[in-house]
Amino acid sequence: MKASKFSDAQKAFILKQGSDGIPVAEICRRAGISQATYFNWKKKYDGLLPTEMKRLKQLEDENGKLRTLVADLSLDKEMLQDVIRRKL
Repeated sequence: MKASKFSDAQKAFILKQGSDGIPVAEICRRAGISQATYFNWKKKYDGLLPTEMKRLKQLEDENGKLRTLVADLSLDKEMLQDVIRRKL
């Protein structure tokens, strides 16, 4: 996935402007982002501090690695069980 050109602090600042009552179209024009990006960020990060946003990203990355690990181990288990079944 492509890395964002906005830091967590910048995303938090952009979202805070929306909660301060500035129209979304104006915020997006100033920041150079689409409204879809703004609303995706709002759905994911609304109410989080930049440090919490960073921790969320770390947890998502770790979760992805663990899912891959579990999938690999499940395949290994299936292969071993298949070998055992064939020997019996």
